[in-house]
Amino acid sequence: MMKSSSNFFKNDFETSPIELTATDLLEYIFCPRFTYFELYLKIPQHEEKRYKVEKGRTVHEQKNKINPQYLRKKIECTDRKFSVYIDGLDGCKGIVDEVLTLADGTMAPLDYKYAEYKETTFRNHRLQLVYYAKLIKSRYGKPVNRGFIIYTRSKNKIVEVPIHERDFNNLESTISEMFKIITTGKYPEPTAYRTACFDCCYKNICEGRV
Repeated sequence: MMKSSSNFFKNDFETSPIELTATDLLEYIFCPRFTYFELYLKIPQHEEKRYKVEKGRTVHEQKNKINPQYLRKKIECTDRKFSVYIDGLDGCKGIVDEVLTLADGTMAPLDYKYAEYKETTFRNHRLQLVYYAKLIKSRYGKPVNRGFIIYTRSKNKIVEVPIHERDFNNLESTISEMFKIITTGKYPEPTAYRTACFDCCYKNICEGRV
């Protein structure tokens, strides 16, 4: 099990606790070597040059304008908080697009994606939603058993994603793997999807991939 305080996670080059964001998590899913290069070796990635990142940021800046007006009625939302920053005790932190309070007393994250809905929820989208659910549970002490994604390129379609205890367990395992890379400097295996390497900012220094 992962320790409850980020003070336990320090590498040889830092005196401050290690912190993780949702972006760090998604980059690990993209390729574990992202975690190695960026969080262990401290090599910046210059992500501002990537088109999809820029478009994603634009969507997040405009989310209040494009938000569907029927949200409250459709999912029985009784309260909404926008762009909520949550800093957990275990080093995990992030900004949740919307934190919802639902009529049944539970809470839920809502995330916006600059993407089309393809009749399935991709692993990275689901894991990010579970990450936000973890932060909400930590901050508010309320049960979180579902989340929502708005796919802006599918006419702002709202998709409900169930969240189970096994999802939180899988997230904790993933975070532990990330901390292991950061604290030991072990060089991880690359992504199994070679095509992902061509859009990677570390491709020129990543051994034996491109």
